[in-house]
Amino acid sequence: MAVLLLLVMLTACAARPQDLSGQMFTFPEETNTANVKMDVGRESINSATVCLRFITDLNRPYGLFSLSTTKFDNHFLIFKNTAANSLDLYINNKSVRFEGLNYELNAWHSLCATWDAASGLGQMWFDGKGSVKKFIGGSEISQPSIVLGQEQDSYGNKFDSKQSFVGMMSDVHMWDYTLSACEIQRYMDDLNFTPGNVLNWRALTFQATGRVLIETKDMTCS
Repeated sequence: MAVLLLLVMLTACAARPQDLSGQMFTFPEETNTANVKMDVGRESINSATVCLRFITDLNRPYGLFSLSTTKFDNHFLIFKNTAANSLDLYINNKSVRFEGLNYELNAWHSLCATWDAASGLGQMWFDGKGSVKKFIGGSEISQPSIVLGQEQDSYGNKFDSKQSFVGMMSDVHMWDYTLSACEIQRYMDDLNFTPGNVLNWRALTFQATGRVLIETKDMTCS
């Protein structure tokens, strides 16, 4: 597998949006330093949909998407717990658990999580299947700090290596509204869909710190 752009040992900044189509972030080791911080460019969010694809062989807990604010460390967090086939969604430091997922190790998975402040409802989509909707509540997200590869225990920092993500991640998008089931299915099936208006994998501004690689996502030999 060819390394396309960079192996970051300390800190590297992407000063302008980059098109990461066909590429992935690789987090190759357990650390409390390696992370990717996103430039959000948005002051407040009242609803959200986050979609991403990932592969890992971790059996311990880890964060998949960490959004922190000055009010709540886990204002919007997608977290893999110790239960075999479940995921937690945290809003305002409170969590709900979504069970019954076909969570296979060493396999690529497509994941979307939705949340709406007005209704307080959250939902998880995993490999094309939507969960039941659950009430979680929540309030407006203001001045978000978004991190991949680590779970924020404080606004923008305070990482725990035992909750770090080790594996590969790609196609990260975030919208400031809840996507329809049809739009989510189009993302899941890797069809033409409207890219995120908060985070857009095809025009991503970010800062990578530590041992983070950007590689081609093609893992087949032709």
